[in-house]
This record gives sequence, structure tokens and C-alpha cells, in this order.
Amino acid sequence: MRRYEVLEKADSPYVLLDKNKNIFLIQGKSFPENVTEFYEPIIQWFEEYFKNPNEKTIIEFKLDYINTATSKSLINLLLIFKRELEKGKDIQIKWYYQVDDEDIKDSGLEFSEIVKIPIEIIEINE
Repeated sequence: MRRYEVLEKADSPYVLLDKNKNIFLIQGKSFPENVTEFYEPIIQWFEEYFKNPNEKTIIEFKLDYINTATSKSLINLLLIFKRELEKGKDIQIKWYYQVDDEDIKDSGLEFSEIVKIPIEIIEINE
């Protein structure tokens, strides 16, 4: 499966999805002009990936800022993870936030409640 990588821009996060190296990372600020256009390839990549996933999948979100439109796309992505968890796939979702960033922390907690899946909320101090 092809690795998918998008470099970080002022309004969009760095994305690295690499099945061979078992790296699934979305990191940075996310408020792209066309959120659907940005996140649709990521959603499609995971749809393909889960046809033959790794034994264990750890998805890491290290976001500094997300807008409302991004939240909707992330919920769509998390719904894919929920579906696959319900099928018995071994998936762990890690949501990182800066020690003083309650908004990002709360977003991770809210996503977990909305989608009804476990999300590990991890405080970092960088």
C-alpha cells in the first residue's frame, strides 16, 4: 500500500500514513480552505488500509488548532475507526495536547463521547 504524506502548510497539518512503518500521524494546525478536499484522501486511504490492516494500528493526532469544519471531517474519520473497532480490529487512538491547551484537550474528549470510542488523551509539554 502506498504511503501518503502531506507537508504542513500555514492552514493544514502534516499527515503521514505509512502502513509499512506503522505510522499514522496528523499533526499541526487544521483550518484548510477546503476541508473536504483535504481530508477526503485521508478517509479514502484508511478505507483501503482497513481491507488489510496491520495487526495493531496506532493513530496519533497532534493538533494545535482545529476549526469546526475540520471537526466534522475528524468525526467522519473516527467513525471509520469505530466501525473497524467493532469488527475486532486492534486500533488505538492517541490525542495529544499541549499542557496549557484546554481547547484541544476538550476536543479530544468530545470526539470520544460523540463517536463513542476510546481515545487516549495525552498531555505534552513541548
